[in-house]
Amino acid sequence: MGLRTNRKEGSMMQIEMWSDIICPICGMTQQRLRNAVADFEHGDEVEIIHRSFQVHPGIPPAGITQTQLSLNAGMTITQMNNVLRPVEIAADEEGFGGYHAIDRTLGPTDLTHELLAYATDQGKHHEAWTGMFNAHFGYNRQLWTMEQLIEFAGEIGLDQDETREVLVSRRYKTQVEQEQYRAQRMGAHGTPFIVIDQKYGIGGGVDRATLTRALRRAWDESHPTPALSMPFGEGDQCGPDGACAV
Repeated sequence: MGLRTNRKEGSMMQIEMWSDIICPICGMTQQRLRNAVADFEHGDEVEIIHRSFQVHPGIPPAGITQTQLSLNAGMTITQMNNVLRPVEIAADEEGFGGYHAIDRTLGPTDLTHELLAYATDQGKHHEAWTGMFNAHFGYNRQLWTMEQLIEFAGEIGLDQDETREVLVSRRYKTQVEQEQYRAQRMGAHGTPFIVIDQKYGIGGGVDRATLTRALRRAWDESHPTPALSMPFGEGDQCGPDGACAV
């Protein structure tokens, strides 16, 4: 998917990843993406930015197990296992051990995303997103009610009283909705959805080799090797085949 870019030359290359905290492919993919960037030769000039995309807004506040959610969607237990067990294995291979894509409870994440937006404004972007993925998929932690989110906010260094005020007032509701709308305008139908350097979109969980190829292509296009001007002609040369022209 080609997208326009207005990135200034010499600035950090941005990777935007739209996710939901309860999306099992998202938790695995964010780990895989971090590994791909770490292995990339220009990884220190790449910035990963998480964006919000709520995939199950209709889940009741009491929550629902992954098994029941799959059954409600018309899947059998075998079909669910065939889809999600490989995700658990992939996460383990990427270094996210003990990944629970099946044995967990999901809930509505509208307030969750509003907390993530607030945490980002407070300089806690990485701590909030990574911490939530680790807590939910690593420990089946439920992070969507007011009290659950306020407790988590304190754990990552946010003021709990201010966090409560932010969530009660729904200060970030519109911002979160706009982030999802922006992804949908670019063609996203679900999560994860990755945009590299505002030019290339990747929908769904892809392997690390694909992510690496996309990184290199975007980097090469934004950092072209300049062609040299040779106004003074050329002298005798030897070629790579061993032949010399004199």
